[in-house]
Amino acid sequence: MAKLTPMFRQYLEIKERYPDAILFFRLGDFYEMFFDDAVLASRILDITLTSRDKGTKEKVPMCGVPAANATPYINRLVEAGYKVAICEQVEDPKQAKGLVRREVVRVITPGLNLCGDFCAAKEHLFLLCVFPGKKYGLSYLDLTTGDFRATELFEEELLNEIARLEPKEILLPEELKDSQLVLRIKEILPQVFFSFRNFLRAARQAEEFLKESFNVADLAGFGLSGAPFAIQASAALLDYVFETQKEKASHLTPPRFYYLSSFLVLDESTKRNLEILRNNLDGSIKGSLLAVLDKTETSMGGRLLKEWLVYPLRDIEAIEARLQAVAYFVEDHGLRKELRELVARVSDVERLVSRAAMGLANPRDLVALKESLKVLPKVKELIPQKVSPLLDEIYANLAIPQAFVSKIEKNLIDDPPVNFREGGFIREGVHQELDELRGLKTDGLSYLAQLEARERARTGIPNLKIGYNRIFGYYIEVSKSHLSKVPEEYIRKQTLVGAERFITPELKEFEAKVLSADERIKEIELELFLALRQEVADQAQVIKNIARALATLDVLLSLAEVSVENQYVRPKLVPEPVIEIKEGRHPVVEKALPSGTFVPNSVRLDLEENTVLIITGPNMAGKSTILRQTALITLLAHIGSFVPAEEACIGLCDRIFSRIGASDQLSRGRSTFMVEMAECANILHQATSRSLVILDEIGRGTSTFDGLAIAWAVAEFLQKKQVMTLFATHYHELTELAAEYPGIKNFNVAVKDFEDQIVFLYRLLPGPASESYGIQVAALAGLPKEVVERAKEILATLEKGSAPRIRHTKKQQKSLFAMDDILKHQLLALNPDKLTPLEALQKLYELRALAEKS
Repeated sequence: MAKLTPMFRQYLEIKERYPDAILFFRLGDFYEMFFDDAVLASRILDITLTSRDKGTKEKVPMCGVPAANATPYINRLVEAGYKVAICEQVEDPKQAKGLVRREVVRVITPGLNLCGDFCAAKEHLFLLCVFPGKKYGLSYLDLTTGDFRATELFEEELLNEIARLEPKEILLPEELKDSQLVLRIKEILPQVFFSFRNFLRAARQAEEFLKESFNVADLAGFGLSGAPFAIQASAALLDYVFETQKEKASHLTPPRFYYLSSFLVLDESTKRNLEILRNNLDGSIKGSLLAVLDKTETSMGGRLLKEWLVYPLRDIEAIEARLQAVAYFVEDHGLRKELRELVARVSDVERLVSRAAMGLANPRDLVALKESLKVLPKVKELIPQKVSPLLDEIYANLAIPQAFVSKIEKNLIDDPPVNFREGGFIREGVHQELDELRGLKTDGLSYLAQLEARERARTGIPNLKIGYNRIFGYYIEVSKSHLSKVPEEYIRKQTLVGAERFITPELKEFEAKVLSADERIKEIELELFLALRQEVADQAQVIKNIARALATLDVLLSLAEVSVENQYVRPKLVPEPVIEIKEGRHPVVEKALPSGTFVPNSVRLDLEENTVLIITGPNMAGKSTILRQTALITLLAHIGSFVPAEEACIGLCDRIFSRIGASDQLSRGRSTFMVEMAECANILHQATSRSLVILDEIGRGTSTFDGLAIAWAVAEFLQKKQVMTLFATHYHELTELAAEYPGIKNFNVAVKDFEDQIVFLYRLLPGPASESYGIQVAALAGLPKEVVERAKEILATLEKGSAPRIRHTKKQQKSLFAMDDILKHQLLALNPDKLTPLEALQKLYELRALAEKS
């Protein structure tokens, strides 16, 4: 260490404090990286790796990026899953004695990144913390908006909540580093970044830390009373933010406690199966429910709409408040259009004020904030009163900070430069000294000409002139013939052959001002800007309330626009467990089809006569679409949206469960059938009479009779538990349940059979399907004709009660199907109550003959 240069000693001392981060070490106009950091960064950033002498024989690997354009490089490293520690020069190099002092001013992590456009405008950037206890304490925040929340959960609830929030980074105590919990989280979010550290262990210590941080005497106001694990998770999270950001983050709201019971719960598989936020094909927003609903004009509105979709409400009054507002905007087209145009002029106020509070906002940010706030008076004027409690709340929160807006307008020009460190963004007339200094720069020659004329008149020296050179600066030159007229206050500066050069106090002051004008101009502008930015930071909570109000208005207008465009209707919300949808449509599928071609369907579910609907019909007939649209319409009603139907009466639900499609999780060691059974088990354990369950093809991943047995038992269980269920199946045997249970009803998705071809009608009708039409669907899918014909032969043989044999073989081979299975199939297909004595006897002879063949 002693042989190293002072600079490298300083670097290594700082790096030792941040071993898990890539250190951006400020040297002049560049951030430099050394040693392993340089090797790693050069590969990720695709920049040249060089070397530098460290004072010993070995050269040090080195690479760097321009400090003025470092943001894209930082973001690429963070996207790759690395932390970046920003180490700045914290004293003026001109005034430093020896080595310039440097310190890390901020650590940027995947969950704590305020650098430019790192995260998509309509995406949250959540940092989440988990604290283990009798329950898990969970807290999460978005540093870009200041939103901070906490709760307490059991493990399965915790995993579902993590899946719902999709955080970029998860903070965990060191002792959980190799735990089963981490493995389970990685299964849900393979790309998530983990940070491990030692937490504050004492509950009292954590509580006092939160009180001190938010300057309160009690945490009860935040809903944290009696929530010790949520308190410790919140304290650990806040401590991590303070440690990495080196700021108190004044824009953060206190951690608000929330209960899962306040929201309709959507677990991981349901959120995925219903394609609420993204499609299952490529993970993009296209083809998702969000894509249909999102006509928001602001980034804030887009983020809030996603929040509403994953946190549907269970409070009828709150839902009705949203519906009342949407209904008003649906009816008043002119008002809706005018408000949307105004809202479209609003920038991302939430993130702008957060950047100001964190000391990262530039003049352009404040101008964008000012232009956004200038819209408020007109918006407030147009918001109707006493239409909806939610609109009244929006109106109240649009507090117009007119003096504040005027101050930004007065101080900052309309189009500030990108690099504000170079100055040029403060208006004229704001600061007297600044105006004078600018005048010196622009009118310096004019001032010198005036001074020269004044001195000639005062001294009577006709050839007196003022000049400048780089060595001696400004001077007054007098020829030797007029030296006798030189005033006493002139100070000799230089002697020439035919003249003398002098300086005066006024000229010397002018020289000092001109030579330091540029630097002083930058200093004054920066001082004025920093003071203005601090005023914004001081008003952070007021501005955040304004931002939330504007975001809410944006979402309501978006839902109204979608409702008008797609002919949605206002649902009726009732407390009873019932779902009655007349001519409902799938909001996503109908947008993908030519206008007017989607076939709507009606569904009724209740706890008496229509608890479990067994839906049969061939593949491609539309069973899955009916299931999903019922769930999506129910979800839309719970977020306060109009729905795609002619009428809809929706009872408050506690959860929506779905088990749809075939997918494996081989990386988790789980087959398709295992995934299906795990999801099914979750539903059966947690579903209540307040839940909506949609099941598609339960039991298809195993043998016919095993699958049928499971499906039968599941349907019976849901009926006995009184869970509103749509159960699509190819097991026609399940239709017999309707005869046993009054709450189970049979429905089929109709098709028309015409000359051995089928036409899909996509209509849900009472009663079981007459056939499965599997071979016809296979033919439509393009199976070779030979395969289709052979399948028909085998089917005909099976339907006669015989076992098919392999053709074109000289050796005797075993049948394709076990005889026992065929006998079981024949027996299960019988309905003894509907057979006449003669038919029963005849069937008995057929089964005996079949058994003898085996």
